[in-house]
Amino acid sequence: MPGIGAQLFELMVLAIPVATIAWTITHEEIFREAREWCKWHSESCRTLLRRKFFYLFTCEFCFSFYVATVAVAVTGFRLLYPGWRGSVVSILSLVWIANLYMSFFGRLRLDIKRERVDIADREEEHKTPPALHR
Repeated sequence: MPGIGAQLFELMVLAIPVATIAWTITHEEIFREAREWCKWHSESCRTLLRRKFFYLFTCEFCFSFYVATVAVAVTGFRLLYPGWRGSVVSILSLVWIANLYMSFFGRLRLDIKRERVDIADREEEHKTPPALHR
């Protein structure tokens, strides 16, 4: 088993695709129709299990558990312990780090959008009306 430094580095790197996949599916335009369909089912299905299943595709935190589980299964990543205990610690740690990344990304996107609006407002203020022709 690799040293703790190598494991933490692998955790930080592996959390990037987990965050990317979870964010893209739960927020980006390319999956909007599927997400809206899942949202509708999460609100209208008769059984609790079905409503919760469809809700998972609308919540980045919830969905990141599934993405992290697949990532651990595919890569064989284990944190601190060998076997199933390392898998559990790995999944929980990946979810936590991935959600930190998604929070930072969401905040960054909000700041960028706010700056664009401020710039557009300032540009609009500095425009001078065209001279009237007589």
